This record gives sequence, structure tokens and C-alpha cells, in this order.
Amino acid sequence: MTSPSPGAVANEPAGSEDPLVLIIDDNEKNRKLARDVLRAAGFRTLEAGTGVEGIAIATEHLPDVILMDLQLPDMDGTDALRSLRDRTRTARLPVVALSAHRLQSDSDWLLAGFAGYVEKPINVGEFAEQVRRHCAGPGG
Repeated sequence: MTSPSPGAVANEPAGSEDPLVLIIDDNEKNRKLARDVLRAAGFRTLEAGTGVEGIAIATEHLPDVILMDLQLPDMDGTDALRSLRDRTRTARLPVVALSAHRLQSDSDWLLAGFAGYVEKPINVGEFAEQVRRHCAGPGG
């Protein structure tokens, strides 16, 4: 495995059969909470603080699901999603919008091309199952 880009964090525990989640969020505390909840539920995680880092990590590692903050420092989350969709390698990866900003309607995220939407702050009791429902591949 190659090293992630600067500022990105890869913390994949052994057990490659466990779902791999890429968390793209510029807020370190939000990434840590999501990572800790997901790892406690048996997920492997990768992290990025910018859209560019997230796209690079997604392209290299092909996670089972990507959690994408909608407001990133270098690009809008929907722009990052479009970039992922434009790449053959990442075009079919499920990307879930993760934002503190309530969308106008439940269909807004779907129209933008996201597989789902999770509102921040996350509900730690429901979060792992919300993510698991969007995982690609067997059992996802």
C-alpha cells in the first residue's frame, strides 16, 4: 500500500473483508468521530481533509463507500462527486453526502448524484448502520 497524500490519514486495520470507508471532511473532529464509530463497528477507514486528497485516495483504494462533506476547503462536495463520476475507476463508487446543512428536500442529494445523505452531527447509535446500507459489494 502506498502512503496517502500529505494531510490524509490511512488507518486500515487488518481484515480486508471488512468494508472500507473513505471519510472526506475538512473538520478533524468530525473525521475522528466518524472513524471511531465506524472502526468500533468493524469498518476499515481512510480519511482525507480535502476534495483533491479524497479523489486521489478513492482512485487508489476503491473504498466500499465514500462519506463526502459538502463544504470542503478546495472544492464543493458536489464538484468532488462529479470528478469521481468522470473517472472510470471511481464512477460507480457509492458516495454519501455528509453535511451539517439540511438539504431542501430528501431528493436534493439524489439529484446531485449522491447515493444517500447523512446529516451532521452524526447519530452515533445509527451511523454505522446508515453507512453499511450504502456499502458496495457483497453484504453491502
